[in-house]
Amino acid sequence: MSAELDFNVGYASHRVPMMGRNAVATSQPLAAQAGIRMLQQGGNAVDAAVATAIALTVLEPTGNGIGSDAFAIIWDGKQLHGLNASGRAPAAWNLDRFAGHEKMPELGWDAVTVPGAVSAWVALAERFGTLPLTTLAQPAIEYARNGFPVSPLIGQLWQRGYNKLKNQPGFSDCFAPEGRPPRIGEIFRNPDQADTLETIAATNGDAFYRGELAEKIAAFAREHNAALTLDDLKNHRADWVKMLSRPFAGGSVQELPPNGQGIATLIALGILEQWDIGRYTPDSVPWLHLSIEAMKLALVDLERYVTDEDHLEFPADLLLSDAYLKSRAQLIDPEKAGDFSFGSPQQSGTVYLSTADASGMMVSFIQSNFMGFGSGVVVPGTGISLQNRGAGFSLDPHHPNVVAGGKRSFHTIIPAFALDGDGEPLMSFGVMGGPMQAQGHLQMALRIMMHKQNPQAAIDAPRWRVVQGREVIVEPSMDRNTLAALRNMGHSITLEDPLLSYNFGGAQAIMRDPQGFYIAATESRKDGQALVY
Repeated sequence: MSAELDFNVGYASHRVPMMGRNAVATSQPLAAQAGIRMLQQGGNAVDAAVATAIALTVLEPTGNGIGSDAFAIIWDGKQLHGLNASGRAPAAWNLDRFAGHEKMPELGWDAVTVPGAVSAWVALAERFGTLPLTTLAQPAIEYARNGFPVSPLIGQLWQRGYNKLKNQPGFSDCFAPEGRPPRIGEIFRNPDQADTLETIAATNGDAFYRGELAEKIAAFAREHNAALTLDDLKNHRADWVKMLSRPFAGGSVQELPPNGQGIATLIALGILEQWDIGRYTPDSVPWLHLSIEAMKLALVDLERYVTDEDHLEFPADLLLSDAYLKSRAQLIDPEKAGDFSFGSPQQSGTVYLSTADASGMMVSFIQSNFMGFGSGVVVPGTGISLQNRGAGFSLDPHHPNVVAGGKRSFHTIIPAFALDGDGEPLMSFGVMGGPMQAQGHLQMALRIMMHKQNPQAAIDAPRWRVVQGREVIVEPSMDRNTLAALRNMGHSITLEDPLLSYNFGGAQAIMRDPQGFYIAATESRKDGQALVY
């Protein structure tokens, strides 16, 4: 594959793609080192992924924590496996509980569903790992106990999170122990989190869902009249799931099924193939226009239909049928921006890491507290910050994503994978940033798979993000003449503040070369690091 990639094309960046027989790519250099450390100790790509993921809960608390949810895609050397480790709503949740609310709460205990990340670490390590969880957690434990320097972007996000969440239960005691958030460059220690990670590792996760940590979580919930119970934690399970896929550019793009938004990427790619998108030059006006319109069509279907897979109105793959995608593609006007409503297919809407090892195993993994630090709730004495995935539910009683006990909410976090035309692994990749993720997957698949841009160029290229209707936010580095042409077509274009470039999502990718090595690339918008050896 590397012989076909264009290593001359590039965008504003200080990075070049890294090459080696083993690779780790993620958003924080120390976390990437944790993964490499496992590989150097004889571990495989799954060991590296789990160690990196655990380390990220310490190093980037602004995006994830022990109380996160997680998803993963694993190539074991022969086939793909999908893991959904998102948690479910407390059994006591129903519409009556949220009566009087216009939308689901975003902060506090009423936004907290059962955390699933710990179950992901355990499931991955048990099925595919070679090193014990006590070894995989060790780098994270050391970072938490001995401290780490707070990087510039994380420091900025930490201050924002503190301003918003400082009065949430347990937040300030954990993340602002000096009465303020840590300053950029300051060493931050979290000994409670170190102790918790040691307990999780020593009990292979059992303490978190059934033992002493579960009891502390449930007791703190009772103290605040929350619905989450010890039984909710005991009943949690991570699920191995069948992948959704769509042929594209001579290969295929692989996404996890709902409750995640990965299906939106596949819908948009299928629509673009109806328009023969490959005939247009990347970054040209027609290429951008069609890509934006296809994504808009995908997003309205996402918002209308996607929820917990057990509660879908019809099988998700109906949204990916050739007939349905052709009918949706016909709604696009090549000369004008449109406003679209959802279709009706029954008639015919974070931190990421990627790892790879010399044996051929590859992992695409993502975990998140959702909105920054999440709910703001931190269980005292544990360092467990809890996500706010309950905010992903609907309060519309007629919507498939309506809140209900024991149900998984709509999720934004999604890992991605691509196979070549022979069904062999081509790329493990992902883009962070809430609603940006499916849109980022689309843009990376187009650039790398269709147009053979090298992964670092594809990551560095200026991105766009559909907001709603004709509104599109773009990175300020996008060509001004192109923006003017898009505005003339009816797109409402807004330039993102350069200081908020992280809103377009950090990204990582590891490509497999047929010669047996990997090409790894990571985000220049954040503190990301790709390491190989």
